[in-house]
Amino acid sequence: MTIRTATALLVDDHAVVRAGIRSLLESQPGISVVAEASSAEQALQVFFDHDPDLIVTDLSMEGLRGAAAVEALVERFPNARILVLSIVDNPTDIRAAIDAGASGYMLKGAAAAELPDAIARILNGERYVQPALGAMLAATAANSATLVDPVAELTERERGVFDLLVLGHTNVEIAALLFLSPRTIETHRASILRKLGVKSRADLVRFASMRMGIHETEAWSNESRAPQ
Repeated sequence: MTIRTATALLVDDHAVVRAGIRSLLESQPGISVVAEASSAEQALQVFFDHDPDLIVTDLSMEGLRGAAAVEALVERFPNARILVLSIVDNPTDIRAAIDAGASGYMLKGAAAAELPDAIARILNGERYVQPALGAMLAATAANSATLVDPVAELTERERGVFDLLVLGHTNVEIAALLFLSPRTIETHRASILRKLGVKSRADLVRFASMRMGIHETEAWSNESRAPQ
């Protein structure tokens, strides 16, 4: 896949690692590394004059680290696509980074030839997870599903509301469909969020997409159109 013209910011606390990534990126037509940072804080504090298309970042750094670093970078550079390049291979940490807004995740031990393809994909609006990590995440999700199914805790009425929320319907629309008041639907929604351990409609859609196989892009597009 061809990489479109893009500017990049590198965030890693090891200069030799940044040098290697810079060399690999700049060997690809269209990629220009405009800045480097040794920590998420430095990226946030120093590079106000840059608006990169791509951020390649580690997770294990001094100060802000893990999903918190990703979340901060997403907030500061909302137009950037973020690729995590890390030694961290814990499924919980990987999911947390993706949930925080990372567009891709690779291990530093991955083949160098994978990086250009990963970058091309995320700059094209796709999500990229290194295949070996994707298989591991799928396996751990399947194992978790056999142990507990939070949806089983919902009442029949809550399950109906859950399904309609995931499809993008508003509280008012669900109330009309189920012949209930919007206030009742709001009560059911609060109970659903509590039982599933999520905090928002966005989290609910993400939960449903992972559990039910809903195509993530389609689910998010529905959610983005629906008033909260």
